[in-house]
Amino acid sequence: MTEDDSRYAAVRSRDGRFDGVFFTCVVTTGIFCRPSCPAVTPRRENVRFHPSAAAAQAAGFRACRRCRPDAVPGSAEWNVRADVVGRAMRMIADGVVDREGVAGLAGRLGYSARQVQRQLTAELGAGPVALARAQRAHTARVLLQTTGLPVTGVAFAAGFASVRQFNETMRRIYDCTPRALRARSGRPLTDGSAGVALRLAHRTPYAAREIFGFLQRRAVPGIEEMTGEPGSRVYRRTLPLPHGHGIAEVGEAGGKGWLPCRLWPTDLRDLTAAVQRVRRLFDLDADPYAVTERLGADPVLGPLAAARPGLRSPGAADPDEMAVRAVLGQQIGVGAARALAGTLVAARGTPLPAPDGGLTHLFPRCEVLAGAGLTELGMPEARRRALRAVCTALAEGAVALDPGADRDATERALLALPGIGPWTAGYLRMRALGDPDVFLPGDAGVRQGLSRVGATVSAADRWRPWRSYAQHHLWNATTPAGPVRPAASHLTETP
Repeated sequence: MTEDDSRYAAVRSRDGRFDGVFFTCVVTTGIFCRPSCPAVTPRRENVRFHPSAAAAQAAGFRACRRCRPDAVPGSAEWNVRADVVGRAMRMIADGVVDREGVAGLAGRLGYSARQVQRQLTAELGAGPVALARAQRAHTARVLLQTTGLPVTGVAFAAGFASVRQFNETMRRIYDCTPRALRARSGRPLTDGSAGVALRLAHRTPYAAREIFGFLQRRAVPGIEEMTGEPGSRVYRRTLPLPHGHGIAEVGEAGGKGWLPCRLWPTDLRDLTAAVQRVRRLFDLDADPYAVTERLGADPVLGPLAAARPGLRSPGAADPDEMAVRAVLGQQIGVGAARALAGTLVAARGTPLPAPDGGLTHLFPRCEVLAGAGLTELGMPEARRRALRAVCTALAEGAVALDPGADRDATERALLALPGIGPWTAGYLRMRALGDPDVFLPGDAGVRQGLSRVGATVSAADRWRPWRSYAQHHLWNATTPAGPVRPAASHLTETP
């Protein structure tokens, strides 16, 4: 079988594992779909495949109204890959092209704009401008169908440079005008006070109970809160964003393949960035099939993987914040680290214009913490120096924790800072940079988990490239819900 024959087999079986990995284009209808589209399967000779929605759009195909291929989870390949294409895709998703242009993207990557264009086009059939335009179109559709914002306002909030460009793009992709697209949705529109309601797609299975529990145990007062009971919890937090700030709300009780989300950005131009940061926090673009294929077959982790299908490795909504919290959490328990972070928020955070439930502040900016005495924190002076050093490096750009940062180079830069050792650098690589293959052999929770399943550190080599997920299975092995008896304590350093 050719690669396209294998793809067609996935389309015939409506295999959702490939949603976002490639797109099915039907030449007789001019429509492109996700592989799992429930519509009638087209004949093989009428099907073409493209690696991205942008490439399908560039080839003249319109998005299917039934399966909405523009709303699929992102390809999990970009989480794994550390090369220039993987880094570029993570940055484009975060809105770097919209904010800084192709030149800004290329500068962050350390390549020329021409090299970035060539590599993206070779692998994805579209360059950075086309990929960003496809993302803008999806953002515009969400705004048109969920808010009462004027069409002109939607165009500029989604990142389009002109109304003409906006209208042409929407007609090409959705085969109708923006006003017709809004009317077709049939949804009640809001004035913005109720936020932008979204369904955040993910691949199933998804271990929502575990990830909401992980976030609840670490929720910092003032910037995070968890309401409701297990099974129906709602996680809320403040978000610093490029053009302002926002509030994000994500529910545990979603549907098959999605979590409910509501966002309140102070500037709608930040909607795309806010969505991507929430997606990274909840690890919504992960590939649970690939993870389970490796870990489920392992004699040590197999039972743990079977007990918690779809376990995720949470990322970070604000990487700089995560760096500060990682230093605060060195050598202390989860509760103590949470309390320290809450003290820091109350003393140095930026107050919201008005409290929103338990949310009162934005996390302190690194520029503020870099020169602060931090005497309000009850921790050794050596750790305060380490905290100031990290904040100075982030504020001055010596260390970058953005989604497309070079993971190896960033880890080396972190380790060169005073007070930053392998645990802190590795933890940030896993959470702030979203690396799926991090293992922390010196972590107390990992050692407890290994002991309980009767394994040694050397077993971790079998779990590549998914050691971050293996680590979460080991951490969960020490909780009451796991297949083994709970330990007396959990992590010593995880913020």
